[in-house]
Amino acid sequence: MKFSELKYERPDFEVFKSKLEVMTEAVANATSSEEQVAKIKEAHHYINEIYTCNDLVEVRHSINTKDAFYEQESEYWDEYMPLYLEQMKALEKVLLNSSYRNALEETFSKQYFDILENGEKTFSNLILEEMQELNKLTTEYDKLIASAEIEFEGGTYNLSSMRPFMIAKDRQTRKCASEAYYKFFEEYEAQFDAIFDKMVKVRDRQAKKLGFKNYIEYGYHMMNRTDYNEEMVKVFRKQVLEEIVPVANKLYDKQAKRLGLSKLSYYDIDFVFETGNATPKGDAHFILENGKKMYSELSPETKEFFDFMTENELMDLETKPGKQAGGYCTLISSYKTPFIFANFNGTSGDVDVLTHEAGHAFQVYNSRWIDVPGLYFPTYESCEIHSMSMEFITWPWMENFFGEDVDKYKYEHLSSAIKFIPYGIVVDEFQHIVYGNPEMTPAERKAAWRKLENQYLPHKDYNECDILERGAWWFKQGHIFASPFYYIDYTLAQICALQFWKKMNEDREKGWEDYLKTCKVGGTKSFLEIVEIGGLISPFADGCVKNIIGDIESYLMAIDDSKL
Repeated sequence: MKFSELKYERPDFEVFKSKLEVMTEAVANATSSEEQVAKIKEAHHYINEIYTCNDLVEVRHSINTKDAFYEQESEYWDEYMPLYLEQMKALEKVLLNSSYRNALEETFSKQYFDILENGEKTFSNLILEEMQELNKLTTEYDKLIASAEIEFEGGTYNLSSMRPFMIAKDRQTRKCASEAYYKFFEEYEAQFDAIFDKMVKVRDRQAKKLGFKNYIEYGYHMMNRTDYNEEMVKVFRKQVLEEIVPVANKLYDKQAKRLGLSKLSYYDIDFVFETGNATPKGDAHFILENGKKMYSELSPETKEFFDFMTENELMDLETKPGKQAGGYCTLISSYKTPFIFANFNGTSGDVDVLTHEAGHAFQVYNSRWIDVPGLYFPTYESCEIHSMSMEFITWPWMENFFGEDVDKYKYEHLSSAIKFIPYGIVVDEFQHIVYGNPEMTPAERKAAWRKLENQYLPHKDYNECDILERGAWWFKQGHIFASPFYYIDYTLAQICALQFWKKMNEDREKGWEDYLKTCKVGGTKSFLEIVEIGGLISPFADGCVKNIIGDIESYLMAIDDSKL
């Protein structure tokens, strides 16, 4: 069934509540493990129907934030989703206290029960008001971002569609476009500060109501980090500072030299080559057709997957008025269908969508054997292994998209992977500072951000942009607002993805076999278990970062980038 044909109807909460209570009682009264498993599966099926309603609203509202019907439905789910979750907790309590727990773990996985235990710690009707308020604040942030209408060179653009101007060959165009882009954030600085300030205080209150020391402690449980902790992350950040930041700085120095500049300004950072960044040699249709060719040749599994996605209209890729910014992959639960959302803008990022987001979608497509709500995807850092690794696995087909610029694309793609990691560390450490000190003023938060940039991203020169110099770059980083502590995940996954880059260079068949294994387990395994299944070295292991960055640095420094 095509996505446009999937019907949405708002459920009746009271009917759901009554029916799930009956199902929960049936699970509790089961007289054998076999009976209890069967009753649990019935309840899971029903819960997935509710998730599906929410999934459809989220996707359709993000495609057109101006659609009055789905805006109204989005408001309904902001208010009612915490109430639905509250009802589901009664079932989860029965599962956690089941006398057949061992049998249930064999059927549904130990990881599922670890997640349920975290859910027990992080959810209570005591915080329903806070959850509802956070949903509304997140929607407020999304609408503020989507509301951008930037007048530039005779046209009106949203934030996503300004991107081509911000990486234009002409430096003055880049400067003017960047000034227009960040002027939006300066004009609405008070609103961004107010939204985030409320979020921080609500989250702090939420955590303390449930007995946590602060939202940091709460956040690690919320993110289902079952096999690593805050101290391990701190050690990883230190490895990045010592091993990756120096290499990233060398890459920025080479970039400045390549561009004939004494140093990079903030509007030069994303402009990588004097001859222009590598861009796709065609429009959205061209990219999609080459994507189909790529996945049909990569493997039988990817051919089947991508045919399914295109035939069922499970991608919305082009930028249009009223469309939410950014990109994502989600799941329509009951139908077990991935959906890819993006904003094509004529840059190399358009191709990255068909590798990164399709990596997520391919993983969940291979996990359709799972019937447990919330277990189709693994935890976030594991999710990002699939997406970031697919970016490198598809390298042999990049010439189809970029033609004579393929070497330029590959150099920048690998370089940007290294450059990104310190930025991801800044986002993570910033959140530790913010939630460890919830009474900080907006000005103090921005100062903390700028201090971290100076430490991990010393190349950033904001002399010509006051709002960035004051530390407001993070206003446009949606994760900081909507998904606290979801960002170190990208850096951990990048370390794993770079290992797949190496694997695919050394033994492509074995590398693909290992990757496919990680996709098939869905969310039934923890992060470090998935790392092991993929034959990877843990990012927390001594020497892992140093070993990986050594291989990458050797590869990049051997390339004469002045010829690209």
